[in-house]
Amino acid sequence: MTAHQPTEGEEGGERLALARLAELYGVAPSFRPSQDRTVAASDSALVAVLAALGVDAGTPEAVRAALAARERELAARLLPPTVVCGADGTATALAGLPSGTRLRVRTEQGEVCDSLHRLPPGVHQLDAVAPDGRTAHAHLVVAPARLPTPTGRSYGILVQLYSLLSGRSWGMGDLGDLGELSSWAGRALGAGFVQVNPLHAAVPGAPTDPSPYRPSSRRFPDPVHLRVEGIPEFAYLEEAGARVRALLERARRLRESVLDKGALIDRDAVWELKREALELVCAVPLGPGRQAEYADFLARAGEALEDHATWCALAETHGSDWSRWPAGLQDPRSAETARARRELMDRVDFHSHLAWLTDSQLADAQRSARDAGMPVGIVHDLAVGVHPGGADAWAQQEHFAAGMSVGAPPDAFNARGQDWGLPPWRPDRLAESGYTPYRQLLRSLFGYAGALRIDHVMGLFRLWWVPQGQAPTEGAYVRYDAEAMLAVLALEASRAGAVVIGEDLGTVEPGVRETLHERGVLGTSVLWFERDWDGDGRPLPPDHWRADCLATVTTHDLPPTASRLTGDHVELRDRLGLLTNPVEEERAAASADTGEWLTLLSRLGLLKGCSGGHSGAGEEAEIQAVHRYLLRTPARMIGVWLPDGVGDRRPQNLPGTWDQYPNWRLPIADAEGRPVTLEELAGSSRLWALMEVLREGG
Repeated sequence: MTAHQPTEGEEGGERLALARLAELYGVAPSFRPSQDRTVAASDSALVAVLAALGVDAGTPEAVRAALAARERELAARLLPPTVVCGADGTATALAGLPSGTRLRVRTEQGEVCDSLHRLPPGVHQLDAVAPDGRTAHAHLVVAPARLPTPTGRSYGILVQLYSLLSGRSWGMGDLGDLGELSSWAGRALGAGFVQVNPLHAAVPGAPTDPSPYRPSSRRFPDPVHLRVEGIPEFAYLEEAGARVRALLERARRLRESVLDKGALIDRDAVWELKREALELVCAVPLGPGRQAEYADFLARAGEALEDHATWCALAETHGSDWSRWPAGLQDPRSAETARARRELMDRVDFHSHLAWLTDSQLADAQRSARDAGMPVGIVHDLAVGVHPGGADAWAQQEHFAAGMSVGAPPDAFNARGQDWGLPPWRPDRLAESGYTPYRQLLRSLFGYAGALRIDHVMGLFRLWWVPQGQAPTEGAYVRYDAEAMLAVLALEASRAGAVVIGEDLGTVEPGVRETLHERGVLGTSVLWFERDWDGDGRPLPPDHWRADCLATVTTHDLPPTASRLTGDHVELRDRLGLLTNPVEEERAAASADTGEWLTLLSRLGLLKGCSGGHSGAGEEAEIQAVHRYLLRTPARMIGVWLPDGVGDRRPQNLPGTWDQYPNWRLPIADAEGRPVTLEELAGSSRLWALMEVLREGG
């Protein structure tokens, strides 16, 4: 007896059923890499993504059963797990409730209400009872319609903190340097903000992944950024005087190796040194006031910090990939983990202590910025995800999709797609929890941020899930409840009085930018990308730029402006074998691109002799001119890439490379490649001249 072979009609019906099932779970059965082209996600991709959401779609029979069950569930459901309500009491999720349904709300503040009108902002608990006896419980998010936005125009500095070494750094820039930079930039330059790279906790290892965009935890900062001498208890290390002097001498040598001897920033060496020093500092007894402050921090951070510190302690013993730990320790709620936590209590407290110290210095940096007159202060960066072996993925396993990785589908920029190696949050689990992990994450960051830049902000709407072991082309989009994600963002940002900037570069789903604009999320506009893509393709006139954005000339993933203007970026990519076309063609295309911009700048009268006593329409004048162009736009925030102020030609990150290029390990340098300290930056006539352009408004 031979097995039944499905006919073409049966196969079509099976595909339609699978696509319908996928859609009911927020999984897109197709995607559009361009306006005129639609690509179907493969059946295997849909089956794998559904499996990660707990749905068996492995056979036609399983698909039919799952589809019927899902349709029954949705038909019977009174309320979704999380409901979003406007300040006026309207909630679209309640529109379909049967007439006569009774509602009851218990607010965060403990009040009980029978109406959704005049509810305070917060995440409340909603109960519904239908006339037919059905009941439902949901989380109710009440948030402002819009996020806080800048009250006026400001300009500021963009910098990768590790790259900013001062004469006091221990081999890489630290939070003391950030405070100094912010205080100087606010007072001397009139800057309104300083934007830094993500300062999330990294995954320890040998070597540690230097990328700040693949952290162990986004909830807690990395103590490698601590200014050790800035910790009050450091002053009381009298008994360890000889050891402290030896540590300071090693710090000096490490600093000089980068600044004077051409060495790369060695994060692992910096952390080894600081860890030794911090072991000594944390052994100093806290005074009563400091002890009370630490206790308050522990109480606020709660279980999240306990989990993070436990992971750090276990990683010291079992390695930094929790999936390889003994089985009992892979569950953060197991009896084995509880026992290990008790046995390692000293190490758990050590890592909790470090989290407090780092959080405190981050708050100090923001305070320095605001005291210096900055209306925004420090702009922190939220990475799109976390490392699969790190602390957050361990502690919040139920909220992450097992066997999946975030990436990007094939498009005009990358025909093979991208796999970023970051596990995605499960949208169903987020909704069931009232978005608790997301709220906690935002609240921790807004505790010391004047503004937050969200990397790949499109991820609030949908993310491309790639099954592990498959090519990025074999993925599918999974949709998130953007209304809820944005409501929680508006709630937490409003509570903190903080601005939010969305990194919305590249391919963006239709309607996303418009929705973000309506909610008050600023966009990101980079000069070289701002062309009339729907028209003649020429540089976009400055008055056609959007106002609600952070406008810059370049970013950490792009060549510095001097490199682009001189064509050095083409030569670098050629040396590394990264060009997709012959080098002559790439040179010609790059020259034509910059030439078109320079012609426009000259025609607008922006290409002048250098400010500040310099002469000639050379490189400095051209860099000043592109920033004058930004001033002609209505952009609310204008950012200056700090390395541009001294003519640095080396990108901090060169996408598409790993060990071929020293990504995330370069100090800021001048046009000759000589590292420049914070103190030298403060005295740089070239930087002063560029910032004077912004200060004078062009």
